[in-house]
Amino acid sequence: ENTMSQKNPAEDRSLESGSTRNEQTDWIEHVRVVVEAALQGNNNRLVPFYDTLAARLRDAGVNIPAIVNTPYINTIAPEDEPNYPGDRDIERRIKSYVRWNAMAMVVAANRERHGIGGHISTYASSATLYEVGFNHFFRAQSKDCPADQIYFQGHASPGVYARAFMEGRLDESQLDSFRQEIAGGGLSSYPHPYLMPEFWQFPTVSMGLGPIMSIYQARFNRYLKARGFLSGEEARVWCFVGDGETDEPETLGSLTLPARESLDNLIWVVNCNLQRLDGPVRGNGKIIQQLEAIFRGAGWNVIKVIWGSDWDPLFEQDNTGKLVQRLGEMVDGTFQKISVEPGSYARKTVFGDDPDLLALVNNLTDKQVHKLLRGGHDSLKVHAAYKAAIEHTGAPTVILAKTIKGYGLGEAGEGRNVTHQQKALNEKELREFRSRFEIPIDDDDVVDTPFYKPPDDAEEQIYLMERRKALGGFVPERRRRSETLAIPPLDAFSEFLEGTRHEVSTTMAFVRMLGMLLRDKRIGRRIVPIIPDEARTFGMDPLFREIGIYSPKGQRYEPVDSASLLYYRESTDGQILEEGITEAGAMSSLIAAGTSYSTHGVPMMPFFIYYSMFGLQRIGDLVWAAADMRTRGFMVGATAGRTTLNGEGLQHQDGHSHILASTVPTLATYDPAFGYEIAVIVQDGMRRMYAENEDLFYYLTLYNENYAMPAMPSSDWGDIRDGILEGLYRYRIGPEGKTHKAHIFGSGPILVEALRAQEFLANAYDVSADVWSATSYKKLRSGALDARRWNMLHPEAPPRRSYLETQLANETGVFVAVSDYMKIVPDQIAPWVPGGLVTLGTDGFGRSDTREELRRFFEVDAECTVVATLYALARGGKVPAAQVQAAISDLGIDPDKEFPFIL
Repeated sequence: ENTMSQKNPAEDRSLESGSTRNEQTDWIEHVRVVVEAALQGNNNRLVPFYDTLAARLRDAGVNIPAIVNTPYINTIAPEDEPNYPGDRDIERRIKSYVRWNAMAMVVAANRERHGIGGHISTYASSATLYEVGFNHFFRAQSKDCPADQIYFQGHASPGVYARAFMEGRLDESQLDSFRQEIAGGGLSSYPHPYLMPEFWQFPTVSMGLGPIMSIYQARFNRYLKARGFLSGEEARVWCFVGDGETDEPETLGSLTLPARESLDNLIWVVNCNLQRLDGPVRGNGKIIQQLEAIFRGAGWNVIKVIWGSDWDPLFEQDNTGKLVQRLGEMVDGTFQKISVEPGSYARKTVFGDDPDLLALVNNLTDKQVHKLLRGGHDSLKVHAAYKAAIEHTGAPTVILAKTIKGYGLGEAGEGRNVTHQQKALNEKELREFRSRFEIPIDDDDVVDTPFYKPPDDAEEQIYLMERRKALGGFVPERRRRSETLAIPPLDAFSEFLEGTRHEVSTTMAFVRMLGMLLRDKRIGRRIVPIIPDEARTFGMDPLFREIGIYSPKGQRYEPVDSASLLYYRESTDGQILEEGITEAGAMSSLIAAGTSYSTHGVPMMPFFIYYSMFGLQRIGDLVWAAADMRTRGFMVGATAGRTTLNGEGLQHQDGHSHILASTVPTLATYDPAFGYEIAVIVQDGMRRMYAENEDLFYYLTLYNENYAMPAMPSSDWGDIRDGILEGLYRYRIGPEGKTHKAHIFGSGPILVEALRAQEFLANAYDVSADVWSATSYKKLRSGALDARRWNMLHPEAPPRRSYLETQLANETGVFVAVSDYMKIVPDQIAPWVPGGLVTLGTDGFGRSDTREELRRFFEVDAECTVVATLYALARGGKVPAAQVQAAISDLGIDPDKEFPFIL
C-alpha cells in the first residue's frame, strides 16, 4: 500500500481492469482480513486459501503463478484429521514386535555369520509408515478388489519379513536364515521376485528404479483399463522412497507424466529421515521443502507430515508465528544434530532465548522436549495423510514424512551418520531397545535376540489377522502364473519364411511382421508396441493410424499431418505406448507390460523397439531389474551395428550391446541376419513365454541395411529351425574340389560380407569356405558351459557334448567369425571350436562414413575376412605366409594402419 501511494496518479490504472489506486487498496485490505481469518493462528489454512484464490483468478484469465512452497508444517491441520479407525495401543505393540524381530534378524545373522550384512535403520525410521498401511490401507487380491501394487523401500526388507513372520507366512527358521539362500534356504537380502517368486512383486533396492517403475506401472494399469482388459475398482500403486534416493535421476526424471495423465492411483511416500548412507541428504538445506517445490511444480498433490501430535499445542499457542518461522529457518543438518543430543540442546537450538518461543515449552521437561515426535512416527498423522491421498482425485500424491533414521536404536545409531551400516547392538543397547518398545523378553534372554511372536489367541495376533482379513489377505504376494495364450504356428509367418523379391532391412522385415501379429485374432490385442520417439526412424508410423497411440485424453487437436495417410493419431484406447525421448520410461513400460501376467493375471506381450545403442548401455540397471521381476517380452535394438548404421558416428553406433546382454541370465539374445530367422525366433519366444509360461525375455538386434531376404532353406528345415534357436547353423556350403577348407561364422548384415568372402576364397585362393549363420553366441556359450560343468562333476560318466561341439565335431579346416560387434562376442565360444577361432569385430569408437569405409576401417568386410581365413590356414601350415601377404596387397588392405581399438 505504501508503494502504491507514492506512484504517479497517471500510473494508478490497472492494465487488466482499469481499477483506481483506492480500489486496489480496498481489495488488498479485504484480502488481508480474509487471510487473517483463514489463519486464525494456524498457518495450515493459508495454503488452501491461496490455492483456491489463485485458481479463481486463473479461471478469470489472470496469470497467477502456482505456489510451490508452503510453511514448514504439516499440510493437514489437526482439526481436519479424521478419527483414527483402529486401536492405536494394540497397533503400537504390534509395531514394536515387528521392530524387534526385524532388528533381531539382522543382528543374529551377523553374530552367527560375520559379514553377511543387512540393514536395521531404514525400517526403524519407517515402521509407522508401513504399519499404518498394513493395518488400514494395503489391499490384497480379493473378489471385489485387485491387489495394491507396493514398491517397498529395499533396505526396509527386514521389517516386511518380520511382519510376515507375525502373520504366520514365514517361520522362525527362515528369519534365522536371513541372507542365507543357498545353504540355509533363507530369505533374500532385498525384494527379489526372482529369488522369492511367490512373495516379492518388485525389486526396488537399486536406487531410483522403484520410483520410475511405479509411475509407469500406474500408467499401464490405466492403459489396461482403457483397452478393456480391466474393469471395476483399480489397484493403488504405492511407492516408498528414501529422501536420499531422490538424487537418482530416475526418481524425479518422470514426475510430469503421472501429473499430466492424472494418475491419482499413484501414491509415493518419501521417508525423509534426512540421511543418506554417508551423511545428511541436505545438511545445509531442507530436503522436504526442496521436494515439495519439485513435486508441486510437476503437478502433484503434496502432503507434508513433518510434526507429530505433541507439536500441535505448540503451534496452536504460537500466535506470533515465530515458531513456524524458526523451524523454517533451521537446516536439516541441525535437525539431525538435535535427534542425537539431549532435550536441553533442542530447547536451546529451537526455542533459543526468545521469550515468546521459550514460553511455548516452559511446561515441558528436557526429556519431553527431546521426545517431541516427528510426523512420520505418529500413526495419527500418517493415517490422515494416507486417507487424504487415496481420496484425492485428478493427480498423483506424494507424502513427505519426516522421520529419524535408526529410530529406536538409541546410541547404537539413532540419527547418526553411521546408522545405515549398523548391523549389531551390544547387550546394553539390546536391553534399552527391548525396554523402550516394551518387548516381553527376559533380561537373561535378550542378548540372544530371540524372535518374539505372541500366542495365536493374544489380542495383538487376533487384531493383526483381522485387519489383514478386512483388507483381503496378505501383502506382498506375487502370482506366478496366468492363463496361457494360443500362439500362431510358424507357418503363419510364411511371408517371411519364403523370403522377399526386393531388398529390405531386417528392421523393415520386423515391422511388417509386427503388423501381421497385431492383426492376428489370437494375440493381436495383447501386443503392446513401446517406442521412445523413434517410430518414424524404424518405419513404424503406419501403425499410428492403424492401432493408435494411447492417450488418456484422446486427441484434443488436429494434427499437422491430418491430411496424410500416416498421421499422428492419439486415442483413449490406442495400443501404442509412444513414450517420448526416454528409454528408461519405455523400459519401465516394458516391465509393467511384461509382468502383467503376475500383477493382474492378464498376460500382455510388449515389444520395446529402440535405438540399440541407447538400450542396455543406458538402461542396463532396469534390464537387470526386469530379469529379477521375471519379465516377459521383447527388447528390439534397431539401427544396430557399428558399421551398418553408417552416418551417425561415435555415440550412436552400437558394437557392444550383445556383450552387455550376455550378462543377464534370463535374457535370450539373438543377432539375426534374415527375415526368416526373426520369424523363427519371435514365434518360439512367444511360445516359450506365453504358451509355456517360461520366465525369460528376448533381445534382438535389427539393422537398417537393405539386401535380399532369402527364403528359409527347405532342406533339413527342422534342423535349420533348431540351429537358429540354438545359435548356429550352416547357411551355405562351400564349393567342392578345393584344396583347403574353412568355415566362416557371420551374424547380422555382416553375414552378407561373409558370403562375399566365400566367393573370393573359392575363386582366387582355392579355399572352400562354408558360411554359417551365428544367431546367438550367448546361447552357444551357455550350452557349452553347461556340458563342461556336467563333465567335470561326472568324470566317470560318458562325456556330454553341447550343441556347438556336436555341430563342429566332424568339421575340418579353420574357423573364422565376423560380426558388426566387438571381437569378444564371438570369442565367447572360442574354447570349444576345433583348432581355435580367429575373430573379426568392431572394437573401438564408431565413426561417420560410408559402410564400405567403416567396414574396412574396422576390418570386418569381405576382403579382411579373406585375409583372416588365409592367416588361419597359414598358422596351421596349410598355406605359406607369402600367400597371406600377397592377398593383403591384392585386396588393397593397409597393414600399417592404426588399430581401431585405441588404448
